[in-house]
Amino acid sequence: MEMVSDMGTIISAMISGDVWAIRQALRADAAYALGAITVTVAGYGMMMLYRAVPVIERQLERTVMVGSYLAIAYIIFSGVIERFVFNDQEPWSTTIPPFLFMIMAWFGASYNVRLRTHLSFNEFRMNMPRAAQYMCLWLDAVLWFVFAVIVFVTTARQTALVADNFAIVMGTDNVMQWWFLTAAPIAFVLLVTRVFQNLSDDIRAWRNNEPLIKQAVIGGDT
Repeated sequence: MEMVSDMGTIISAMISGDVWAIRQALRADAAYALGAITVTVAGYGMMMLYRAVPVIERQLERTVMVGSYLAIAYIIFSGVIERFVFNDQEPWSTTIPPFLFMIMAWFGASYNVRLRTHLSFNEFRMNMPRAAQYMCLWLDAVLWFVFAVIVFVTTARQTALVADNFAIVMGTDNVMQWWFLTAAPIAFVLLVTRVFQNLSDDIRAWRNNEPLIKQAVIGGDT
């Protein structure tokens, strides 16, 4: 009952919008249980949205990754020009790019889970019995889900912490760090969506006696 009560406290704090209350509520271990429920529901909802609107599935993570990359390139390029040509430089030109890089990496992790380009020893798995291959794919799904829940909760806690402390990005006057950190929980919800998609494909392949392990291609299509 205590866990249910703590989960209710977290939900109430979220609804209230009080950052201090959110930060305190997220300290409870119930945050992991609520996080698991949240990413499951949100991940399944996003999977249904992807099926209904395929263009979102194909372009969402790519757009964020490419947009972040181009923004980083522009900030660094303009910073170099300003420094060595005009002897001037924006103070935030070295602090915002790391945040943008983290966003690119987080959404890139989700995208590449769908492509299965993570370390999975496919060459070894392809020589395993079919049942063992299927168990390995389920193991992948479980491990990715657990990892996503842990990251979702811990980054939510960190986001609440920096928001409560009014932490700004160094070199700026009013750009808050939590604006960027919020992207982490969102990205890992999308990662869970990709895990669900992969698992759905694996179950269908198992039932239809189709190949389970396929060679992953970095930079391929979803």
